Amino acid sequence: MTDPGRGETKDPPVFTSTDKVKFLVQDTEYRQIFDVPEYWFDDICPTDRVIDIGANVGAFCIRASRCSQKIVAVEPITASLLRENIRLNGVSVRVIEGALGNGKQKKVRWDGCEIVTPTYPLRKIIEMAGGCDFLKCDCEGAEWEIVPEDLKGVRRIEMELHLPPISRPPDPALLDYISRLYDFEIEQKPVHTTLGVMGVLHADRKM
Repeated sequence: MTDPGRGETKDPPVFTSTDKVKFLVQDTEYRQIFDVPEYWFDDICPTDRVIDIGANVGAFCIRASRCSQKIVAVEPITASLLRENIRLNGVSVRVIEGALGNGKQKKVRWDGCEIVTPTYPLRKIIEMAGGCDFLKCDCEGAEWEIVPEDLKGVRRIEMELHLPPISRPPDPALLDYISRLYDFEIEQKPVHTTLGVMGVLHADRKM
């Protein structure tokens, strides 16, 4: 960025969180999430393959990269700024530009920004990532597109669960699968808003 009055180049403003994660500060049509206290992830192992679906500008995946070097972030709208934040923090996170879905293109909206994006079933995202041990998912209702069997092999799930009007009605098959194969709780105190949010799922696969 050049200051026309001085002819000098200025670095873009940066916000640094209390735990030393850096984020570029830009004017955008959408919210930039810098903190994700609603998710539990201090049990990520160094060998875990971590997938962050709905990565926004990197608040989860950048922090997760401190625990594992095998992080894949999936993001349809904020991917450009997400990549900039990854570079700014000097971490290794691979970005897949797209959304969770049924494999067809669809419109997705985040605040004032709407785009048409490719979507991928969870099994395809896991295939592209080389596997998944830890899944974080915040995708504004697209979680109900997950085929339950695609969670096979996923040890840990951190997932925001949505309700109408944000999403379609919950999928009983997905909830039944998780209730049978995982020890879990649904924390009904989401950080951002209660509108259309069931809560945050914390799940550990049963031994």
